[in-house]
Amino acid sequence: MEEERNRGITITSAAVTYHWKKHRVNLIDTPGHVDFTIEVERALRVLDGAVTILDSSAGVEAQTVTVWRQATKHNIPSIIYLNKLDKMGSSVGLCLESIRQKLHTDPFLINFPYGIDQHKFKGLVDIVDMVKYEWDLAKSPDGRKFSILPLTEKDDGKFWEYAVKERTNLIGQLSDTDEKIADEVLLAKSMDEIKAEDVKKALRHATIKRQLTPVMCGSSLKNKGVQLLMNAVYDYLPSPNDREFPFLQYYGSDLCAYAFKTIHDRQKNPQTFFRIYSGSLNSGSDIHNINRDCKERVKSLSRILANDYSRVSVARPGDIVCVPGLQETRTGDTITSTKGLAKLNPILRQSEHKQHEEAEESHHDGSYDDNLNNEVVLAGLQVPSPVYFCSVEPPSLAYQNDLDMALACLQREDPSLKVEVNQETGQTILSGMGELHLEVIKHRILSEFKVDAYMGPLQIAYRETIKEPVTHSETLGSVIGGKKQHATVALTVQPSKQLDNRKVISYDPHSQEDFMTSFKFRKTYKSAIENGIKSALSYGPILNFPVINVGVVLHSVDLSWEASPNVAAAAASKCLHAALRKATLHLMEPIMKLEISTDEEYSSAVLHDLSSRRAMIEHVHQTPKDGTKIIQATVPLSELSHYSNSVRKITHGQTSLSMEFSHYEEMNEEEKNKAIEEVTGFPVNPSIFNSPQ
Repeated sequence: MEEERNRGITITSAAVTYHWKKHRVNLIDTPGHVDFTIEVERALRVLDGAVTILDSSAGVEAQTVTVWRQATKHNIPSIIYLNKLDKMGSSVGLCLESIRQKLHTDPFLINFPYGIDQHKFKGLVDIVDMVKYEWDLAKSPDGRKFSILPLTEKDDGKFWEYAVKERTNLIGQLSDTDEKIADEVLLAKSMDEIKAEDVKKALRHATIKRQLTPVMCGSSLKNKGVQLLMNAVYDYLPSPNDREFPFLQYYGSDLCAYAFKTIHDRQKNPQTFFRIYSGSLNSGSDIHNINRDCKERVKSLSRILANDYSRVSVARPGDIVCVPGLQETRTGDTITSTKGLAKLNPILRQSEHKQHEEAEESHHDGSYDDNLNNEVVLAGLQVPSPVYFCSVEPPSLAYQNDLDMALACLQREDPSLKVEVNQETGQTILSGMGELHLEVIKHRILSEFKVDAYMGPLQIAYRETIKEPVTHSETLGSVIGGKKQHATVALTVQPSKQLDNRKVISYDPHSQEDFMTSFKFRKTYKSAIENGIKSALSYGPILNFPVINVGVVLHSVDLSWEASPNVAAAAASKCLHAALRKATLHLMEPIMKLEISTDEEYSSAVLHDLSSRRAMIEHVHQTPKDGTKIIQATVPLSELSHYSNSVRKITHGQTSLSMEFSHYEEMNEEEKNKAIEEVTGFPVNPSIFNSPQ
């Protein structure tokens, strides 16, 4: 992307297909910035293995922990690569210790550098093959050519000694997880007799099962160690045949593919990226989208090399390909062939029927999940809540359609971007993951869609909640088509730790049988009432922010026979809003987790600045090698506007900063009133929000 080239960072994940050792490798490069974490999430969903890259002078940073947690959730084995070993302050020992402490995994060095004491990274010692690799940049400036030399006790005293020690430790650890290696250890007179091929096989097995984590070293800028890393991908990470997916039992040899990314090209229209799990996807064939129950045509298939595409006629398991022109398919959809759908239909119908039955029989949760059985259909993305929002307007009404099209395309590409229209003001509101996220969106609207849109000032995405239960009954009457319709709803809204608003609704067990039986055969009314409640929770009485940490207990529903589902939904929504207005309302603000690395001489100034920003300092520690201070804290997002620029001024640029969303926290009365005044532009009258109405 042009925006990526201008900023020098990765914004969207990029795919490359390359060949190495007679194998085809599909590589997906993901962003490292917290604002674009959704790109990491959807890429991890389709990966078989991962390479986690660390800056060897910084070790594990805050965003690294987040990405590692995401990979663990998807059970993806990983190799860790310590990059920038020729950088001042790099330390393998520091990195290994931070991996143990922050990633909670056992790292094992497969190779280690030599020559970095003089800040001249000369080469690497491979402890599996017991050889050393040397690069001479004078002869080969791009680092493509290197020498492979045997490691001997006579010529490489201390390196040989350390390598033997590390190899012995590695084999000892592998013997606990691999019977073959354990047998060889018992029979061998010394560890030197154990073959490198056997060590690699055992290490591959342990890596795939996430029992061990191999650690590689190198300097990508000078192309030192990259070749060994690519060998390690081949040697230790799984191929598609090594992964087991439970859902494949339902597809057999039929097509199963997952749409994990969509990009928009003004010439080629939408381009959808697929990972093929089973069967084959052919150019010119018809596919069926299970999530949306629709059929589409595959006009062509392409393998991806960043911005370049090469046409192929067929894609098979493990392939990542691009299909242009699909209009209905979205990120997170599962597709199959017509033949595969015929086999799946009985299973899908049975799954939906079971969910309906469970919802009707449950006395605790009357809602049911509309998503299909995740054993058959691959789970979609879990998109985090936006923390910033702003208004967006076209330069004139003549550009309104162009702006709407641009936002529709960007929202399809980026599931973490939310686009809503305020019903009261008619303004279009953009919600995103951070300042950089929305700034990039603005530049893309201008550069890619040629609309010079105006974006209002960034505002914080607060949340609203209550602290005590409130019960309310509401009757709504109307005349539609000359017929009187009425609906009466009684409910209680109460504090809850339930964060998922799809499952906040429950039914009063004492009265459930009475009123549920009365419209058991009218499921559309049940669904309408639940949708009305969920809609009411999407905007609270204080500042129209979503209401969280609440549960709704439905006591009774009285509907006239002429009442339409819309009247039932409106009554439920009105009842809930009235109940919320009766309660004492609280505003909640997003809290960010902050990690700052700075020189010791600036640490006091940084801590003093954080204290003025309502920060909670969680941990301050000093790295043993270079004395760098690592400060970990949680800070309200409202205090971090343009903070990266401020902290760099305080430290004269001698700092690195990482930040991620942590949780929502209740605001005190002073901060609450300040936030209300900032959003509305009017001074606060406390009685409006705190007295029952």
